[in-house]
Amino acid sequence: MLDPLYRAISWILLEWHALWNLAFHGSSFLRTNWEWVLAIVFLVLSIRAILFPVFVKQIKSQRAMQALAPQIKELQAKHKGDRETLQREMMELYKKEKANPLMGCLPMVVQIPVFISLFHVLRHLKPTMPVRLQTLYGWTTAQFESASHAKLFGAPIAASFRSSSTDLANMHANGTTVKLVAGVLIATMIITTFMTSRQMILKTGWSEDPQQKMIQRLMLFGIPVSLLISGGLFPIGVVIYWTTTNLFSLGQQFWVLRKYPPPPNASKATTGAAKSGTAAKTAKPGVKAAPSAAAKALAPKPGAKPVAKKAGAPGVKKAGAPAAAKKAGTPEVAKKVPTPGAKKAATPNGANGKPVNGASGSNGTPVDDDGPTLAPKPGAKPVNPKKGTARRLSG
Repeated sequence: MLDPLYRAISWILLEWHALWNLAFHGSSFLRTNWEWVLAIVFLVLSIRAILFPVFVKQIKSQRAMQALAPQIKELQAKHKGDRETLQREMMELYKKEKANPLMGCLPMVVQIPVFISLFHVLRHLKPTMPVRLQTLYGWTTAQFESASHAKLFGAPIAASFRSSSTDLANMHANGTTVKLVAGVLIATMIITTFMTSRQMILKTGWSEDPQQKMIQRLMLFGIPVSLLISGGLFPIGVVIYWTTTNLFSLGQQFWVLRKYPPPPNASKATTGAAKSGTAAKTAKPGVKAAPSAAAKALAPKPGAKPVAKKAGAPGVKKAGAPAAAKKAGTPEVAKKVPTPGAKKAATPNGANGKPVNGASGSNGTPVDDDGPTLAPKPGAKPVNPKKGTARRLSG
């Protein structure tokens, strides 16, 4: 079923080997057959160059999905409990905005068959393989013999961390060397896999959808842990392929994420939702919210009297109010101050010759019946009529 794909991977690998063999002529340097190692590296570059347009579409689709996040939240709140209607309206929204949520998985889905094909081809490179099987997938016997004995720092690229002593003896390899080279490559593969996923999450942020967030956590932690277990089964050539793919992905993602940054509304929506969610979790039912900083600043200090608010603006008098404010109990109309030497108006006497109202001074001088005078007492300063005195009343 996958034979056509095995042939395609083998053809690319053999073409790159033929090209690099022109430079190295089959020689070994640092106990490494570089024509085969570089053939695997450039196999990765060839496949990633073919998949680059797909990767760009994946990033664009992710940006479109992030831009639609606020509208998707509104639909989820509107159709809460009605999953069928929610799915229908979300599909209409995706169609209208030309966003495809499946594009995010397309590059990985495409690379899985390529990885399986390379894994199969490299596991096929065993010195004990019958001659009739050595020429499968377009290989010649000479190419098969050269690849099955190709080494990286003394470890055959067809060997794995868990290769048996019999297989290592057939490859003329040392078990310690194989484990050391394979162990370093597996550790590099795990670290670069983690860094690739972390780079994407740091730039785009964690998804608010629980399912998408679970997938992100699986990509960040689950795959590196699984590689720690399964990496020992991979041939060294496959580990070279995976590590090279991760390094290429780091550079590719760095460039693409700078060229196509996340939309600003997606980060704001994520931040706002996080803040509101935090506030909702912090607030407890039946507990009043704490006063704000402004309210605390205006509150009186302990032991100090609160300042009463004035009815009007300072310096402004109400219309119709007297010119000078008077204390309670002060007569509203003040009497004129008698001029020295002036005669007072005579008070008409009653029938018995006494002054009206029966008021008289100590020497019999009639007293003005309109109220007490404001004449200054002996030795006291005269009252300034401009401060607090009312207008003088005529006769």
